[in-house]
Amino acid sequence: MNWFSLRNPLSFAAVGALALAAAGCGGPAAEQSPPGGISPQVMADALHAVMESDRTVYTRNVVNRLQNEENVILASEHWKDDKALPLPAQMFRMSAEMVAETTDAFHYSLLSKWPVNKQNAPRTELEIAGLDAVAADPAKPFYGTEELGGVEYFTAVYADTAVAPACVSCHNAHRDSPRDDFELGETMGGVVIRIPLG
Repeated sequence: MNWFSLRNPLSFAAVGALALAAAGCGGPAAEQSPPGGISPQVMADALHAVMESDRTVYTRNVVNRLQNEENVILASEHWKDDKALPLPAQMFRMSAEMVAETTDAFHYSLLSKWPVNKQNAPRTELEIAGLDAVAADPAKPFYGTEELGGVEYFTAVYADTAVAPACVSCHNAHRDSPRDDFELGETMGGVVIRIPLG
């Protein structure tokens, strides 16, 4: 299976507090919390809020600013050889790998129905359904459960949109991209978060 384990050094109590804050402290999602804990949906939503913020900040304030606006340095998938910035998707993946040894509490990946890197294509029926759903309505996350390798997971899919011109120009010009007509603000894929149940 192609997803990355995110191992978070925060305690579950800290993650729970973050999740409750993200849910609005007492909103409908908080009411779904099991006794003594938080629901998988609230946890996934809170984790995604952090992931999306980090990804957007890096894309807009580092890559787009330094490459597209100020022409200081390029971003490249061969960033080490080219002495360039890593692409936002690479930063996302490297961050997941860096923290991959501290917990099995959840897994996450960045997938697309139009991946530049074919290993980032959806593989399960739920991933495909989730990517279709967030492409149709980016503001609404997709939730479901699925069994993989004998383990039942709560799976959440969130729209990954083109937040800066750098996203659009990179994907549209890449020789391995299945599409060359992305527009700013369009859904390009999705963040998939899985939380094991039981």
